Amino acid sequence: MTNRLFAFFDRDHSGKVDFNEFLMAASLMTPGTPAQKLALMFMLCDFNQDGFLSRSEEPLDEYIKHLKIVSIVRQKQREGLIRSRLAGAAVAKGDVIIFLDSHIEATEGWLEPLLDPILQNRTFVVTPVIETIDDTTFKYMPIPVTVISTGGFDWNLQFDWHPMSDRERERRKHHLEPIRTPTMAGGLFAISKSYFYELGSYDAGMDIWGGENLELSFRIWMCGGTLVISPCSHVGHIFRKRSPYKWSDEVNVVRKNSVRLAEVWLDEYKKYYYQRINNNLGNYGDITSRKLLREKLQCKSFKWYVTEIYPELSLPEDTKTLGEIRNFYADFCVDANTHPNSFNKSVISYPCHNEGGNQFFMLTKIGEIRRDHGCLEYSGGIADINKDDKVLVLSCHGEKGNQYWIYNENNQIYHPASNSCMTLSNDSEHIQMQVCDLSNAAQKWSWTQRLLNETNNT
Repeated sequence: MTNRLFAFFDRDHSGKVDFNEFLMAASLMTPGTPAQKLALMFMLCDFNQDGFLSRSEEPLDEYIKHLKIVSIVRQKQREGLIRSRLAGAAVAKGDVIIFLDSHIEATEGWLEPLLDPILQNRTFVVTPVIETIDDTTFKYMPIPVTVISTGGFDWNLQFDWHPMSDRERERRKHHLEPIRTPTMAGGLFAISKSYFYELGSYDAGMDIWGGENLELSFRIWMCGGTLVISPCSHVGHIFRKRSPYKWSDEVNVVRKNSVRLAEVWLDEYKKYYYQRINNNLGNYGDITSRKLLREKLQCKSFKWYVTEIYPELSLPEDTKTLGEIRNFYADFCVDANTHPNSFNKSVISYPCHNEGGNQFFMLTKIGEIRRDHGCLEYSGGIADINKDDKVLVLSCHGEKGNQYWIYNENNQIYHPASNSCMTLSNDSEHIQMQVCDLSNAAQKWSWTQRLLNETNNT
């Protein structure tokens, strides 16, 4: 028997679209689901104050009367996703808990392949193939089983998707076999209820949401479990353009959660995350109980995780220089989003903020200026100030060429392929490539931490 847990609260002041999304998710959970496999579906109401539920609970209450197996758990104050899910898990009565976002649509036959790996081994945690539903038209966009991606993360401790590794393709005997994934997105997954609590459930010291999916992913693998994607279970998901939560200005919630994760699970690798946030850990609360949990479960090291579970992970090793790239001429830094969604976009300059993030870059041993999987690349000739040649972010290829840079003893960032130097534009708004000029302060850059001296001259 299974329990399904939705956590929700009103996300739009108009309420109209959100109510439709919500009812779609509620009504499409039960068709095609064998009654003997379903105990109850709990909807976790996270103290709604705006939108359709604030005006009246009657529309929702009236609607779910017809669903019979649905029950609402209402929070007395806003708790966020993590603690709302914990509240739902506490009242769940089935053998398996299925956590689901509220803005989803399950396809016919989604449940059985989600449960089967758990029935074979209770330490398996299973996610469906997550497909996209357009947030405006509700058009459903399926993913073929031959191109399913697996979960990863970057050193900002943010989840990302990657093509299935060659190693995993070789391990699987056929394309219907569950796919091992280093991490999960966290919005949709099934887990044995007893194993969920045996493993330590969620970290209740984390706030709202953010980082809990990686923390649980690492814990599953490091503490003896297995995290997989079921290729035969498909659930559509509406991906929002913005977060519905009102974040506090006083606490960076995602950072707090990520630091808790790093302190408990990353061992010596936590330095790579702390470099990204300029070692500004902030107040992350008491983690004593979580460290004791790791000791009690006799979990493996994060080095084991990197070696055995995620050897494809890019490690910031053999780094010559790292940190923000600050210009001598003006208090502006090189700034770029290196997520694959931002590939082929221009690198910009932006006032330095000392927070790392999009202003954190590494100069690798082979001369790449990179962060995670994105590298700075220049493919033009020597540009003058009126020419529209831009430094772009592209996928790192490791072959030098247009992605090869030298940070020289004159504090210039030299590009051998074009025999030019990175230059801050006169208006400080752009990054340009110009003829190298030692007298030009706009070509002088301070890189926060210079680990190895680069002595090449231009």
